Amino acid sequence: MSGSTIGTVFRVTTWGESHGSALGAVIDGCPPGLLLSEGQIQTALDKRKPGEQRFASPRQEADHVEILSGVFEGKTMGTPIALLIRNRDADSSAYEHLRTVFRPGHGDFTYYRKYGLRDHRGGGRASGRETAARVAAGAVAAQVTGTAGIEVLAYTVALGGIHISRSGEGIHKESLENDLFCPDPDAVRRMTERLAEVRQQGDTLGGIVEIVVRGCPTGLGEPVFDKMDADLAGALMSIGTVKGVEIGAGFAVADLLGSESNDPLSPGGFLSNSAGGILAGITNGEEIVLRVACKPIPSISRTQETVDTEGHSTTLSIGGRHDICVIPRIVPVCEAMVQIVLADHLLRQKAGTL
Repeated sequence: MSGSTIGTVFRVTTWGESHGSALGAVIDGCPPGLLLSEGQIQTALDKRKPGEQRFASPRQEADHVEILSGVFEGKTMGTPIALLIRNRDADSSAYEHLRTVFRPGHGDFTYYRKYGLRDHRGGGRASGRETAARVAAGAVAAQVTGTAGIEVLAYTVALGGIHISRSGEGIHKESLENDLFCPDPDAVRRMTERLAEVRQQGDTLGGIVEIVVRGCPTGLGEPVFDKMDADLAGALMSIGTVKGVEIGAGFAVADLLGSESNDPLSPGGFLSNSAGGILAGITNGEEIVLRVACKPIPSISRTQETVDTEGHSTTLSIGGRHDICVIPRIVPVCEAMVQIVLADHLLRQKAGTL
């Protein structure tokens, strides 16, 4: 049993801590013969790395990826692929005062209760920095899903209570070329103003990311315990900041009639997509539509009540280098987790059918 591994055929194990010497991923089950280079992986990592956006952590990490194994002359070999990302700008001294104090909203308390010790430097394994390894692995998974014509696109639909005017159909990569990966220019302006306002208050914001999968073939997913929607939801919920997942119409279905929720079929396909591209845990050929609710960054400079490792009450104000919001850096992480699940199920389907 390993809480750091995901997948059945296409298996990804991530490793490393925020302030360790490096972090990375080991990918087993990737088919041979796929084109793969460090440059392809780096393109995905550059969307996530810190120090790029105005409201992101100023930590300067190039997040340069090294392929240590599994690739020869630019092609995957079918053997385990090891990816390495070195930490170059970790400042552990800024966390020394947290050695015996639990930060509200973080995993400090639960990690300590589970293991009897914890890495207080930037959150260790619970840090958002761990997601760099996921993005690197997701870039490899994208080479697998690309063989089936699958495209995964994630974007910001809400930030700090400000929502875009539209979502889903009609959104393309070209409309996301801004600091927030948001397709609505007016919403980008208002979101940016809100971020600046909250930063002055010493606080942080949450948001919602939508992920659309286009070109997914029918038949992926298992009928009972490994349903496609269950595995996608589980993968997205494994991201530390995510507190809720919706698929298709999501929670809105609770207010609908059956006649409103059902997606009618015609000779040309489905006439609506309340199901979000998945029926009975199996993809139906329509776009897969998912949304994730991301909580505010828990590291804030405002004073908070907490306790220390001895159970004594104290207060805490957190300084250091932190994002004001997980958006936009969480967007490529969501894409990566969806790619990993899709790659695994695509290979499982190929293994289970002739």
